[in-house]
Amino acid sequence: QNVSQWCIQRCILAGKLSTTTGRQQHRSVASAASTVHQRAASTRESNTMATGFIGIGIMGEGMAGCLLKAGKKLVVWNRDTSKSTKLAKAYPSLVSVAAAPADVIDQCAVTYSMLSTLEASEAVFPSILASMKQGKSLVDCATLTPERMQTMASAVEIAQGRFLEAPVSGSKAPAAQGALIFLCGGDKSLYDECKPDLAIMGKADFFYGVTGNGSKMKLVVNMVMGNMMCALGEGLALCQASELPADAEGGLLKVLDLGIMSNGLFKLKGPKMLKGDHAPNFPLKHAQKDMRFALQLGDQVGTPLPLAAA
Repeated sequence: QNVSQWCIQRCILAGKLSTTTGRQQHRSVASAASTVHQRAASTRESNTMATGFIGIGIMGEGMAGCLLKAGKKLVVWNRDTSKSTKLAKAYPSLVSVAAAPADVIDQCAVTYSMLSTLEASEAVFPSILASMKQGKSLVDCATLTPERMQTMASAVEIAQGRFLEAPVSGSKAPAAQGALIFLCGGDKSLYDECKPDLAIMGKADFFYGVTGNGSKMKLVVNMVMGNMMCALGEGLALCQASELPADAEGGLLKVLDLGIMSNGLFKLKGPKMLKGDHAPNFPLKHAQKDMRFALQLGDQVGTPLPLAAA
């Protein structure tokens, strides 16, 4: 009888465990299904809503223009309202002008931001964050410090939004031509969703993992560019001071272009420098900012950068 009772008790216990396990499995499946549903809903929302764009400056104007030429509807905001108004007049059926950055986030599932400086980012971001919530995503395309990108990413994630850093290699003309190079880090699912937009605004995009790595790559790229520009400037100055041709047949630019040092930067900037054409495609103050950020990164990783420092 005791054995019989023990068997009955074990069967009852096994039934309870099976029921409990089944319930746990059901909750787990339901939770996973809910997550998938939320992601799918976010994707549907991003596909049907207008796209946000904050910062219609030297770079942002061209980038937004590429999206508009592709038929994308945009909600835009810029500190200088005349630039937003100009864009709206050019594309009246596609552009809505928001009163504040928070309003852009409210109206869009995905918002691109292209602000010129760290100070501009710090001034505008609180309004962005005020409307950040689940289903909202921010893609920051500015050249900032890795630490700044990480700070923004943390704040957006705490608000249950998604964040992608996507600084660009390229200046005014490539932005207008859709020929930028995006150097990304952060939320991989957001990166994958944004690739069609990145393909409209750029000729290539790369993903480097965690937030901050994209900005680090951008600082390395701009440091190399800054060093190259200094070398070209000094070379042209020395050539002219030595009464040698610079832009004629057999001149410095021609000689450089025929050899291993041939590159697009020298081809573009060399003739402009000789003509005294210094119209800003990439303002010097921003180039200096990026060089300083690169030097900070060098200090952090223990890598001396004497040429960049000079």
